[in-house]
Amino acid sequence: MTQQLAVVTGGLGAIGSAIVDALRASGHTVVALDHPAAQPRAPEWLAARPGAAVFHADLADTAETLATMQAIDAAHGPISVLVNAAGITRDARFVKMSVEQWRAVLGSNLDSVFNTTQPVFAGMCARGFGRIVNIASVNGQKGQFGQANYSAAKAGMHGFTMALAQEGAAQGVTVNTVSPGYIATPMTAAIKPEALAKVNAQIPLGRMGRPEEIARVVAFLCAADSAYITGANVPVNGGLYMGH
Repeated sequence: MTQQLAVVTGGLGAIGSAIVDALRASGHTVVALDHPAAQPRAPEWLAARPGAAVFHADLADTAETLATMQAIDAAHGPISVLVNAAGITRDARFVKMSVEQWRAVLGSNLDSVFNTTQPVFAGMCARGFGRIVNIASVNGQKGQFGQANYSAAKAGMHGFTMALAQEGAAQGVTVNTVSPGYIATPMTAAIKPEALAKVNAQIPLGRMGRPEEIARVVAFLCAADSAYITGANVPVNGGLYMGH
């Protein structure tokens, strides 16, 4: 199967962009779907990726997301690959966490996965092929101080993965999770050097991951011949958390 259409949410971010590039390199036509706040970055991003496309939507909004997914289908054809990489953090100790911080993170990180997946899942099943990859986090596996909202959302993403994997299996649709650890992005680059050294000291490999290292795993899971992997949670964290 060639020139399958892939949609990557959070596609203008550091990890999302690397995933877009990896999928393009493996022969996919790719649409990046990102928040309207990312619009100023789109022209430069597109200039570096001829043939790619960008759409914008608030993915926590069900109706807006549905309309955007339908617009992508109308413009580019049916979606065969969906990578849910969009997400935000609103960290606070639980005793000080506001309802707004809770809802914002659950909306952007977990509701968004429902909102993007439901419009495409039935079509994937009907066509007998689909690849869905949800980008969670090591903190969804081990928890993290000050991230009750984020950890809950990311753990919920994998629960969603395992359930939907069972629904799509007989129709050739695989659903998997990738759980990154600390990844070198502009966000982590802003961390003070002494704090960064403490983070790296916790990681057996002694460094942060690169966005391309996440993208490599995602592209592997999205390949047509990765058909026997579904419901999995693949950790890419340098050994920071070794679950089973």
